[in-house]
Amino acid sequence: MSTYTIERAVDIDAPVEVVWRTITEPDQVLRWFSDAADIEPRPGASGTLTFRRGGEGDPSVVNLTVVDVDPPHRYSFRWNYPSDAIANPANSLLVTFTLSPVGPERTSLRVEETGLDALDWPDEQKDAYAEEHRQGWQTLADRLEKLLAPTRD
Repeated sequence: MSTYTIERAVDIDAPVEVVWRTITEPDQVLRWFSDAADIEPRPGASGTLTFRRGGEGDPSVVNLTVVDVDPPHRYSFRWNYPSDAIANPANSLLVTFTLSPVGPERTSLRVEETGLDALDWPDEQKDAYAEEHRQGWQTLADRLEKLLAPTRD
């Protein structure tokens, strides 16, 4: 395993179909991941995610290309590549969501971001990216878990 592999796993109190919709449908992505989402869960589709980073400065727009869609079990995309390029393993990172039902009302979600080793970045930049994204996926997984938690009286 690469030093730069970024992983997070979480069990969510929601059926796999609900978690699937929440990670793939643009209006749902806005609830837990980004400030704007122009995506279509179809292999080869291009799109963008926009992050406003707490409202400070100009928003950051990230290009993405959907790689794999296997409802409701696997969804992956490449992101963080130059806007004038086509995503490929040498210029982008691969984010993969793997969903597994744990009974009828619970889902195990695993997020993995790979490909940092192949990028032509200095080690310091790779280290900083990996640390930032490890923390980021932790925060996002926690946010998703809370969003889909059933309300209890």
